[in-house]
Amino acid sequence: MALIGANGAGKSTLLRSIMGLLPVGREMVRLHGDPVGGTATDRMVQKGVAIVPEGRRLFTGMSVEDNLRVAIDQAARMGAKGGWTLARLHQLFPILKEKARTQVQSLSGGQQQMVAIGRALLCQPRVLLCDEISLGLAPKVIREIYAALPEIRATGTAMIVVEQDVGLARTASDRLYCMLEGRVTLTGKSAEITREQIGKAYFGAGHGVV
Repeated sequence: MALIGANGAGKSTLLRSIMGLLPVGREMVRLHGDPVGGTATDRMVQKGVAIVPEGRRLFTGMSVEDNLRVAIDQAARMGAKGGWTLARLHQLFPILKEKARTQVQSLSGGQQQMVAIGRALLCQPRVLLCDEISLGLAPKVIREIYAALPEIRATGTAMIVVEQDVGLARTASDRLYCMLEGRVTLTGKSAEITREQIGKAYFGAGHGVV
């Protein structure tokens, strides 16, 4: 699913609340039917939820491979099992193999985003939260990253993608949710929701989305 809305709509706050980075009531977040609101972030990772945060938050002084191995080690300590390995990640994003020994701070923004996505996947998540993964990136890189999302979903990983670009959000999801001032103002199948509906939900009645 994709979550859209203007700046300040509450999209990132929602993801941070799910991830245990903000305090919420236990019944406010459910995972596979179980209440998990307020659960510590490391426990959420252990339960199979990972996040690609806005701003990436990588260890920029470390190499690409060392950043990824942090996630591998974390998954091993938690006993997390899944199909994501370095080899599989290199198939998804070949540049990460080529740049394995390169310090992250030397990478382009798009390459850093691929490292951030890879780090989250190596935690073997059942649910992957992606917060503004196209922000500030060149169109070519955005296309590369979004082209990889169907392969991630094909592994059975559920995804919540926060995105300001309505076109990207619609093509990358089965269901679309729009937020305005902390409330969900529109929900439905991505292919069936019209741009007029999105415009009204995104900005309020009388506005449109270009």
